[in-house]
Amino acid sequence: MKGSVVESLRQSLFFIVASVLFASALTAEDWPQFRGPRGDGTWHGPELPAAWPESGLKVHWRKPIGGGYAGIAVVGDRLYTLDRQTEPVERERVLCLNTASGEIVWRYEVPVTYGSLDYGNGPRCTPTVHEGRVYTVGALGHVACFDAATGKVNWTKDYRDDFGGRLPTWGYAGSTVVHRDVVLLAPGGPDAGLVALDRVTGEERWRSLSDEAGYCTPLVVTFPTGERIFHWTPSHIRSVDFATGKPLWGIPYEITYGVSIAKPIFQENLLLVAGYWHGSKAIRVSADNPMSAELAWEENRYLRGLMSQPLYREGYVYLLDKQFGLTCFELATGKKQWDDGNTATPRDRNPQLSLVWLGETDRALILNADGELILARLTPEKYEEISRAPLIGFTWAHPAFAGTSVYARSDTEIVGASLVGETDAKSGGER
Repeated sequence: MKGSVVESLRQSLFFIVASVLFASALTAEDWPQFRGPRGDGTWHGPELPAAWPESGLKVHWRKPIGGGYAGIAVVGDRLYTLDRQTEPVERERVLCLNTASGEIVWRYEVPVTYGSLDYGNGPRCTPTVHEGRVYTVGALGHVACFDAATGKVNWTKDYRDDFGGRLPTWGYAGSTVVHRDVVLLAPGGPDAGLVALDRVTGEERWRSLSDEAGYCTPLVVTFPTGERIFHWTPSHIRSVDFATGKPLWGIPYEITYGVSIAKPIFQENLLLVAGYWHGSKAIRVSADNPMSAELAWEENRYLRGLMSQPLYREGYVYLLDKQFGLTCFELATGKKQWDDGNTATPRDRNPQLSLVWLGETDRALILNADGELILARLTPEKYEEISRAPLIGFTWAHPAFAGTSVYARSDTEIVGASLVGETDAKSGGER
């Protein structure tokens, strides 16, 4: 009798836990674009364990993939990314995979010749998924809009042929931004630094600016006076009216080697850009006057970012500095709180971390350049590492978090792994 009661309680507990995990999976957000659902590195996912198990994360599947730094987008049971193949001919591919198995659902290929393109391993831009369509940009500027389910091509553009785009040294890296009924592109042409196209038809709505292309994804912010685009180029920090493309203001910021990379963040009426060579600048923007902008502060001793996207929470920013590692500072003043002494990721000429807030907590999911997924607590007081688990090889590509899983890629493979439960690993064959 006692054994039956214990068994009954055990089964009840199992079903309760299973129900909670299932409900969490249903409510966890997708990852439809660069930097997540809101494009700011925040993700409302399932309840995670207090720490990773000692055995590490359980892998759903691993599959071979071609080269590239392109990030991953996930919507429903579909995953989207890009890679480059060199045999039998050189080509870029847009890939749609099944999230449960890693098998290819559809693919699209375009011939390319990278030639002397620096760091020319493959595409750099994260796909954008919006209302049943997928938008992609290749390293040489090939743009395409697909039916997300079937891979049918709706329309294509070419940054250089259609807009006079000037190819950056390391190829195009800024992802598309879909907002309302347009998709924003950054070809870097003489009269097409920034372009808005109808997201359904691909027809041009407007073109603006003449700045060359950097590697940065534009930011759209809504104000009482209307919506504005903030665009960090190799020569300026710019603001453009979203509806018309009219330039509003520009603050000169000449970047060595053109490496305007990390997407700006906007909080507390401050627009923050983080540069590698010349440090961070905070621009004070007026909510009521679209033409008003002034430098609030700048710092070039300990706030020098590169590819890693900063995170903001309650007045503080967490940024990967090129020398000191992950650094916390006060947004209003630029005052440094702490650095982690290169604990989260190794110090390198080009250090990299992908930083993501886990819900409204102070916990963050961090993928470092060595392919280790870190669960950490970030507060203005300290960096507190909770767990670290190997996930993939060396990577600069941004991962995706969706449902109860994490998806990451390197130059040779792509992986899907569980954040909450256990599953058997499945390996795939050559692609």
